[in-house]
Amino acid sequence: MADGSGDIAALAKEYSDLKPVVDQIEAYQQIVDDMEEAELMLSDPDMAELAEEELPRLKAALPDAEAALQLALLPKDAADARPAMLEIRPGTGGDEAALFAGDLLRMYQRYAEARGWKIDIVEEQATELGGIKEVVAHITGDNVFARMKYESGVHRVQRVPTTESGGRIHTSAATVAVLPEAEDVDIEIAPQDIRIDTMRSSGAGGQHVNTTDSAVRITHLPTGIVVTSSEKSQHRNRDKAMQVLRARLYDLERSRVDSERSADRAAQVGSGDRSERIRTYNFPQGRMTDHRINLTLYKVDQVMQGDLDEVIDALTADAQARLMAEMGT
Repeated sequence: MADGSGDIAALAKEYSDLKPVVDQIEAYQQIVDDMEEAELMLSDPDMAELAEEELPRLKAALPDAEAALQLALLPKDAADARPAMLEIRPGTGGDEAALFAGDLLRMYQRYAEARGWKIDIVEEQATELGGIKEVVAHITGDNVFARMKYESGVHRVQRVPTTESGGRIHTSAATVAVLPEAEDVDIEIAPQDIRIDTMRSSGAGGQHVNTTDSAVRITHLPTGIVVTSSEKSQHRNRDKAMQVLRARLYDLERSRVDSERSADRAAQVGSGDRSERIRTYNFPQGRMTDHRINLTLYKVDQVMQGDLDEVIDALTADAQARLMAEMGT
């Protein structure tokens, strides 16, 4: 007898996707029905006063119900509910850029904690000053990619570095990439397309440090993509590295499809163009500016502590407005 758990899971997902739409349709229809009933009551002397009180409230509620229904009917990004891979690398700015990359990682860790998500470090290379040369993290939880996808791009910081004795403000940058986690059905990787190398893990040492080659590096030969994972378990490293590789290949395919679908994709919020400067964190002025939507908040310290909802909500609303405008043309 075939296992029907896959079918049940697919039906459960379809139900969860459709329920918000059905709820909004019912809410909208209820207001319309109540308005029609109230208008009929106007001709009844005993009910006219009640109807005159109800009609203004219902008419005021109708535009909000229409807007909520329009939002519910917008096409959904199939990856929104998925976990995500977060990659952060320093850009221009030397040691200060590496320190800023570490600050961004802590910002996202605090944001993940506040939302009840789990964030696991897959690969991390630190600098002697406590910065980060590169970090790859896996984030799981509810609607991770939906909330995090707008973070992809170049983040710029303007501040006086701790290494600066003259008090001068420096500008440096770090690049963030957020990729939706790929499932096996999304990306099929042929064994002949990858090369797997094992290496000694670098760490604090110990009695087993010279007995196992646990770090894993996987090279995808057709694209040249290289991923590494260096936990203690070689088997777990291989699984994590393959997970990151699938995510990067899935992101490449999504980018190709999106580029074909939209000629002006690079101008869209959340396009994932990692060469685009998306945000500036200016510490002397205490402000954070998101350049895509011209949003400035004078709470850079709170933002760096993981208070990102106001920014992400604004980016989400802007993306929804753009999508509505496209559907209306």
